[in-house]
Formats: sequence, C-alpha cells, structure tokens
Amino acid sequence: MLDKLQAVANRFEELCARSEQPDFYNDPKKAAKLLREKNDLEPIIEAYHAYNQAQQDMDDALELMSDPEMKELCQQTYQEAKDKKEQLFKELQVLLLPKDPNDDKNVIVEIRGGVGGEESALFAHSLFRMYSMYAAQKGWSVELMNYNETELGGVKEADFVINGRGAYSRLKYESGVHRVQRVPETESGGRVHTSTATVAVLPEVEEVDVQINPADVEMQVYRASGAGGQHVNKTSSAVRLIHKPSGIVVACQEERSQLQNREKCMRMLASKLYEIEQQKLDEQVTGMRRSQVGTGMRNERIRTYNFPQGRVTDHRIGLTLYKIDAVMDGAIDEIIDALATADQAEKLQKQQ
Repeated sequence: MLDKLQAVANRFEELCARSEQPDFYNDPKKAAKLLREKNDLEPIIEAYHAYNQAQQDMDDALELMSDPEMKELCQQTYQEAKDKKEQLFKELQVLLLPKDPNDDKNVIVEIRGGVGGEESALFAHSLFRMYSMYAAQKGWSVELMNYNETELGGVKEADFVINGRGAYSRLKYESGVHRVQRVPETESGGRVHTSTATVAVLPEVEEVDVQINPADVEMQVYRASGAGGQHVNKTSSAVRLIHKPSGIVVACQEERSQLQNREKCMRMLASKLYEIEQQKLDEQVTGMRRSQVGTGMRNERIRTYNFPQGRVTDHRIGLTLYKIDAVMDGAIDEIIDALATADQAEKLQKQQ
C-alpha cells in the first residue's frame, strides 16, 4: 500500500506543478479534467502526510524514551501517535479503493408501483417525495421526466433526474424492491396491508459515453395525460422512444414541446443502454452476480417501511431505524452511510 501511496503523491505533485504553468488553461476542458483529478487525490495526500507525521512522532518519542524524566510523557506520545497511525491506515485503505467512475454523475431515478394496487401507487408517491426532499436537503435539483399519477394522488410511474455532484454515489444503493406495511386510508377494518414499489437508479451519461444509431430508434408522439398544466391533452407533445435492438421503451411528457421531451427521452435511453453494457462488462470480469449492497439487484426486496411499528429495515445490512417519519421526510443519510460502509468493507475484503 505504501508503494501505491507514493505513486499517488508523485502524481499529485506532477498535477500541482502542471496547474502552475502559464499555458495550463489554454485547453479549458483538459484543465478542468486535471483539476478534478487533483481535487480527488487531495484527501489521500492529506491522510498520507498525517500518516507519515504520526510515524515521525512515534520515532521521535522512541528516541527520547531513554531519558527517565521524559519516559512517561514519551510513552503517552508514542501510544497516541500509534493509535492515530493505525486509524489513518484504515482510512487510507478506503481512500485507495477503486473509485466508481459514475459516482460524481447526476442520477436518473425510476419509481414504479408494484404489488398492492392503489396502495402501491400511494407508496410510490411517498418514495418520490422522500427522494425529492433528500435532494433538496443536499442542494440538488429534481427534474421531472415522466410522471403518471392516479386519481387518488398515487403514482403509477415517476421518472426524474436528480442533478447534483455526487448524486449517484449516494443514491446508487436505492435500486431494488421497497416494501411498505401500513393501514391504507381506504381500509375500514384497520388491517395492515403489504405493498411494494420498485426503484431503479441509473447514472446519467453523456453523449460520449454511449453512441446510439438514430436508425435504431422509433419515435411515437401522443398527448400528455395527468397533471401537467394547460397544454395537457391539447397537443401531441409527449414522446415515447423505442430502441428496436434492445426493446427498451422510454417516455417523457413533462415538457411543453415535443423537442424538449425527445431530448429528455434520449438522455434516459442512453443511461439505460450504458447500464446494460456495464452489466455485461461486470459479468465478463467477475463471472458472478454483482454485489448486492453495491447494486441493489432489482429482483430482491431491499427495504421494509413498517408504519405501525414506526420502523425502517434495510435487509441487506440488517439495519433497523425507529424513525420512519424522519426517513419519509428525506432523512436517509444514516441508511446510505451504513450501506456505503458495508460496500467498502466488502471491497476491502476482496482485496486481501
């Protein structure tokens, strides 16, 4: 690990020197890319310097320990430096893990009502609200792509983009089947019903990441339905794209113009095709199913929201929180932090 750290330190020094050159900003795109790399390496360098300082403090304390008057103080200094060095070693192990290249990207979230009829649609709306409030807390923006609601205020399907640096790194753990246990408002007997909704999370990709042949895409236009303003049901502004080779279908009806809706559809299609290619690569490299914690396989139940007991349980890591109201209001950082820690631990184990 120390050899790897030294290589990172050399690269960081090289980037620092390069950024001070007069011609550094002649190519803005290249300069921005190098600055991003430099910023990404900075936390590793800071931890590495602190690690080396802790080692130096241990060496200095050992040298002075032969002096009887200094022995007790030096022993304390040595132990404190040793503890700090061990902690920094663990931090550096995590910092050196291969970074997901999609972590800094915006994220496309798709929510679908599942088993449970109208109650599942109402739960899907609750999840949409939860993620919207979480995004607001982070200072991220939510951009609706496709929103199909029911008469009682539920959601059959909601597709939206969360724009914010690092959005994918936080929300990638949310893919999967979410289950709710609660008494529906329409239930006169007070019985608890179980319903589900599915959540899919994709990194929003740039055009350079995926090449789509226009001949492979069939476009259909139709009138928007549901909530959406005065233009609803008056013009054929809604767009549905069908990618013929893969059979993928995406739709968008939230914008007033056909052109804007088509542009959003193309972004969704590119992200779906990108995910398919990434899954193929993963299968080729690992020959096995991807990490449950890291990807939230969609055919698995990942989390249960039990309203009568006021608890939320994430089944992948066995985490239970008795704060369901706060969670439904977007306070999901504690869950995401635990999932990220478990993901890191699994990756560290594989490296050993």
